[in-house]
Amino acid sequence: MTPLGVSKARGRTRFSVRSPHAELVELCLFEGTTERRVAMRRECDNWTVSLPEDLAGTPYGYRAHGEWAPQHGRWFDPAKLLVDPYALELDRRYHYDPCLGHYGADTAALVPRAIVPGRLPKAKRRPPCFARGGLIYEVNVRAFTMLHPEVPEAQRGTLAALAHPAVIAHLKKLNVSAVELMPITAWIDERHLAPLGLTNAWGYNPVTMMALDPRLCPGGVAQLRDTVAALHAEGIGVLLDLVFNHTGESDVHGPVLSLRGLDNAAYAHHADGSLINDTGCGNTLNFAHPAMRELALAALRHFVAHCGIDGFRFDLAPVLGRSPAFDADAPFFAELAADPLLADRVMIAEPWDIGPGGYQLGKFPANWLEWNDHFRDDVRRFWRGDAGVGKLATRIAGSSDIFGKDCRSVNFLAAHDGFTLLDLVSYAHRHNEANGEQGRDGHHENYSWNHGAEGPSHDPAVRSARAADQRALLATLFAATGTVMLTAGDEFGRTQHGNNNAYCQDGPIAWLDWQHRDHALEDYVARLSDWRAARLDWFAQFPEPGEWLHPEGRAMEIDDWERPGTPGFTYCGADPARPLVISVSRPDRSVKVSAQA
Repeated sequence: MTPLGVSKARGRTRFSVRSPHAELVELCLFEGTTERRVAMRRECDNWTVSLPEDLAGTPYGYRAHGEWAPQHGRWFDPAKLLVDPYALELDRRYHYDPCLGHYGADTAALVPRAIVPGRLPKAKRRPPCFARGGLIYEVNVRAFTMLHPEVPEAQRGTLAALAHPAVIAHLKKLNVSAVELMPITAWIDERHLAPLGLTNAWGYNPVTMMALDPRLCPGGVAQLRDTVAALHAEGIGVLLDLVFNHTGESDVHGPVLSLRGLDNAAYAHHADGSLINDTGCGNTLNFAHPAMRELALAALRHFVAHCGIDGFRFDLAPVLGRSPAFDADAPFFAELAADPLLADRVMIAEPWDIGPGGYQLGKFPANWLEWNDHFRDDVRRFWRGDAGVGKLATRIAGSSDIFGKDCRSVNFLAAHDGFTLLDLVSYAHRHNEANGEQGRDGHHENYSWNHGAEGPSHDPAVRSARAADQRALLATLFAATGTVMLTAGDEFGRTQHGNNNAYCQDGPIAWLDWQHRDHALEDYVARLSDWRAARLDWFAQFPEPGEWLHPEGRAMEIDDWERPGTPGFTYCGADPARPLVISVSRPDRSVKVSAQA
């Protein structure tokens, strides 16, 4: 059977798209504003056409004819230009318009056209440029580079900026093992944002799985491949944050852009035909369906084969194993593990969604890493003063209560969603008024504290206390067994001014302020990372045996672990190959890591 997407052979260009219930699918080729339609031929559940010309660089889309009966899962409307689910590049960004969901409204002027790809060189095949225990640096490409003074203005906000020598120097100063790029595939704004004068700045609302966002990646696949190669040359891996749990077609009131207009079975449905919404975004992709799994696998293969990507972080990852309940032995996980191109890649789960049984921390396959929100919350609560040393020690020692002896934890203090590290110790409450939802959005409980002043303060005592707490939190992070994740800018005191849900802030609230960064804090993080990087194997698994000591010098006892007021502890590892010593003192706001003499 003809592979889906676009393929070429012997001077011909072949197009193939899945649409089992369509009565007719037309290929639409564009030259300027002129559209040429070519009827396609059914091959089982797919539609194909082969044209005797090399169409590389030509914009194209599809139109699908058939029944319009949304209540029965039929969304066929030939007035809708549809984006190829296998598209690699687009000629423009997505922009929301109510007409995208109105039957009979022609959308050719509104919808991006896919670009017929030219020859795609293969990236150099190599093992993943990443080791467990290393430092993952979470990056919003646009926010990270828009205000960088050394990056040329034309490169700011694009992937090319990550290959700039000044950016690479910063990454190397921090001993970054891999950058984790927040979504770089093209997305559409949620429909409530435009009336508020806002846009989606994070990208967690994609339409197709492979097509790169033209603003972030104006050079397309080649630019991504070149950026990855530049980072690899400096020993830095690249991980992609992918949203394979829903699409921007949203709920039944959303737009018809791609899958919905071709094959509505791509989405999971209840028995009554209504959309399952385990994501909170209006729909949920159906990974029980082989065609959806094959699309996802094709996307991953593309990013590895043609761009050299080292691994992936999956947003709301339980969706990958749902049918509709989560199953740790789900087909997608087995197919990934059996794929020769993907089996050795780094896989990271955000192990929760909002559906039934959606919290699955510790339940993903044994070769996957997982974001550990227990680490985040228990460390925050310890330094805030309302959690004891027992939970802190468990988190520092690799969260064996969750993962057993094989530590798969991605430890983090803050991420793209939630407070920044500086805001964590500067605000007791969220301040999300700029998001246009009267401050109701974002997490209510952040386990944050403000040292007696909400927000910025000129009081030297408050500023000193906040600086000490940031250092204590960061030292805890770098002392812990597991993989470290640091969100870009937290190493130098980035702030979002108390906004803990800045997904719709494409401006000063979210852009990193390089001119006023805290150089002393940045240097402190670099020293922490230097020490850890020189002993990386000490942190992949907790170095046992060892002795846990009370600050008084005696062995810790059960009462000490359970007593809320126990001020800290010292761990002395007895493994001569990994003689790790960790000392924690809550009263002194300090964490010290050393090698036992």
